[in-house]
Amino acid sequence: MKEAVERIIRSLVGEPDAVEVAESSDGKNVRIEVRVADHDMGRVIGREGRTVKAIRSILFVAGQKHGRRFQLDLLED
Repeated sequence: MKEAVERIIRSLVGEPDAVEVAESSDGKNVRIEVRVADHDMGRVIGREGRTVKAIRSILFVAGQKHGRRFQLDLLED
């Protein structure tokens, strides 16, 4: 799932080389942490948070299919 999120985020941002995606798991819960360049944070969040909500919805459906719960966190430095 990490690769799918990374591919989606890289296609959205203006500086794809600055994208960092980390995944940690403790059983059923999987946490995906995303770091992007400061000027690309708005593109990932989207207008009124629609873009990040859509990505989280995709993760929710994938989690239902695989029996896991995915949590997406956007981190800033």
